Amino acid sequence: MKLRTILFAAAIAISMPLGAKERTLHIVATGDIHGQFFDQPYVEGGRNKTSLMSVKYYVDSLRSAVGKENVLLLDAGDFLQGDNAAYYYNYVAVNKPHIYPRLASYMGYDAVVVGNHDIETGHAVYDRVHRELNDAGIAFLSANYDHTDGRDYFPSYSCFKRGGMKVLVLGFGNANIKGWLSEELWKGMDFDRIAECAQMEVNRAVAAEKPDVVIVAVHSGTGSGENASIESEGMELLKTLKGVDVLVTAHDHNPVVVGPLPGAGTILVNGGARCANVAHATVSVKGKRRSVSGEIVRLNKNKVDVQMRELFKDEFEQVKAFTNREVGELAMPLRTRDAYCGMCDYLNLVHSVCLSIPEVQIAFNAPLTFNGSVKPGTIIYNDMFTIYPFENTLNVIRMSGQEVKDYLEYSYDSWIQTPGEHVLKIKEGADARTGSSRWAFVNRSYNFDSAAGLVYTVDVTKPYGERVSIQSMADGSAFDPAASYTVAMTSYRANGGGGILEKGAGIDNAEMQRRVVALYPEIREMVYRYIRENKKITPELIGNPAVIGSWKFVPESVANPLLEKDIKLIF
Repeated sequence: MKLRTILFAAAIAISMPLGAKERTLHIVATGDIHGQFFDQPYVEGGRNKTSLMSVKYYVDSLRSAVGKENVLLLDAGDFLQGDNAAYYYNYVAVNKPHIYPRLASYMGYDAVVVGNHDIETGHAVYDRVHRELNDAGIAFLSANYDHTDGRDYFPSYSCFKRGGMKVLVLGFGNANIKGWLSEELWKGMDFDRIAECAQMEVNRAVAAEKPDVVIVAVHSGTGSGENASIESEGMELLKTLKGVDVLVTAHDHNPVVVGPLPGAGTILVNGGARCANVAHATVSVKGKRRSVSGEIVRLNKNKVDVQMRELFKDEFEQVKAFTNREVGELAMPLRTRDAYCGMCDYLNLVHSVCLSIPEVQIAFNAPLTFNGSVKPGTIIYNDMFTIYPFENTLNVIRMSGQEVKDYLEYSYDSWIQTPGEHVLKIKEGADARTGSSRWAFVNRSYNFDSAAGLVYTVDVTKPYGERVSIQSMADGSAFDPAASYTVAMTSYRANGGGGILEKGAGIDNAEMQRRVVALYPEIREMVYRYIRENKKITPELIGNPAVIGSWKFVPESVANPLLEKDIKLIF
């Protein structure tokens, strides 16, 4: 079976008379674009990639085939973070119109949902984009994000005339914002769980608008529907929502079509991430009968809207020039995959930046790029997105020695297992989110924190709770479980991301806020400044044991052969 499409279809009878003539609406949905606006590489020798230009080619082909008036184009959120172009227009070219609303307008997007990474950019960015999308006539939707006084922060829904029918589109953002992001990024807003308010919002909008077709687009993962996660409510919504034809999910980067479930008329579609695919759903109505269907369409990076490429050529060149600026020199390669097996130069660099802050004694960091690498030689700004892809800020909080130990126990348990055939916690099967084709980590590698500033070992033969043995601080002074330490971590982690603070160290979000010692700027910017100041990054500069400490998996005779085997399976 070809990769291009996976098709599910079903027909269901309902009582909605629209006449005998069949009307068909085509919905194309993107999500988790993460700034992938351009198809061309920014760096010499790079490869072309799928992008919004590929989406434009596909959707225009569909419009030509079925009629523009029969096609609705939606995005399910997370478009403002993750790529050089988004960063440039978010934080550098702040006096120019943002590129995304102009791209979305050119492409003919009808509505866009707010994603958690869109909120992560901060009020100055997403409020500006909201205004510019509104000026372009594009709805920026999130029915469950309100001002703290109860007023809507974003519109809840928008209506369109498509396929000869009145189409209602409701949008919902991810409900877990407070579990990931610092308050300054969302100050003045409250967030409701989607499953708790979606039916009410649908009923209210349907009563007011009396639509023929109802679409709900959520920046929430598809999930399983069992013990539903607050960040992955898709299947829970599919099982419970009434009066909805198409449910669009996102966030988990996993392209899928589900449904309709027996006795229900809703189909779920998720187009995945970074414009590799789009979701294409159809709703056909004839008299009292209707059918819904969905497919995942694989896009071709070589089929792009060349007029779009030419129209935005100047913007591309500005981003390219910015990201090719020289930052410093690198004496050795940085490989993020090395972090899964022990200490490595990549994490030593990030740890060293954190430990350069005077009040920091211990630093926690994880490999944030699943399989990134930076070659020795000249470091350019483009490499900064590999070293640190997110706009996380640095938080310094106070923890006891016992909490530090418990934190590490929980982190390593998400990453390793007591050896059998494997020591890494992996499973057979592809992972669309990371690109692994055969084997993948059970859990997300951006939650695999290790520590610097300590000397410790991790015994893979021991059970959870007994693996981490801390011998001393990096300078040789005693480590005391009862003592208090200042610990650097990302804002994502400090606000509950990954659950390590709460589930591992036993520190909930409210308590964590009381322990804040200091707040620092974006970590990527701090890494940039560190490289600029030191000019050349060497293993000796970032690997001083008296500063960074050391750790390793033991016993090495057991751990090392299995680690080597498991890494080969994953990569």
